[in-house]
Amino acid sequence: MTTNVNHIKVSMMNKEDIHDIIDYWHSSSDSYLESMGVDLSKLPSPKDLLNYLESQAELPLSEKTSFALIWWSDGKKIGHCNLNQIVFGEQAQLHLHIWDSSIRKKGIGSKLILKSLESFFGNMKLKKIYCEPYALNDAPNRTLKKVGFTFVKKHTTIPGSINFEQEVNQWEMTFEKFKELEISQRVH
Repeated sequence: MTTNVNHIKVSMMNKEDIHDIIDYWHSSSDSYLESMGVDLSKLPSPKDLLNYLESQAELPLSEKTSFALIWWSDGKKIGHCNLNQIVFGEQAQLHLHIWDSSIRKKGIGSKLILKSLESFFGNMKLKKIYCEPYALNDAPNRTLKKVGFTFVKKHTTIPGSINFEQEVNQWEMTFEKFKELEISQRVH
């Protein structure tokens, strides 16, 4: 399947999208999840994930602990991007997921991340967004570099509630740098 990157968009997650996210987490292979640094024993049950995502969908932006966007290509949902560890008006941690393995590693992620950053910085009034992908997972690390994130450090941590301890690469995007990227893209 060839993905037309000229027909991509992002939208805020709504209740109709929740089952797609749950399906992604619970239908992905164990080896794929582990390649992202997921500790399978920590993955919430579908019911727990449903309850959590529904509760987040109801909250005002300033009270969310997780905020998700749905990624679209050619009118079809293809993934999601979310923030957690949100300190409204300050910073948050970024996660990116393309659901369909045939679309991964095709270059569409960088364009979707840029569209997502615009929404995240605007809606959550953030000064900084950071991302800590598993150091052994090359795809997100290459994508973050391509988008213009700054590499901060490599360190060992448990980066999220569903992860095992792992070596991660910490990347960061400030609001100021993002605005510079937007301006340079308009010029080109």
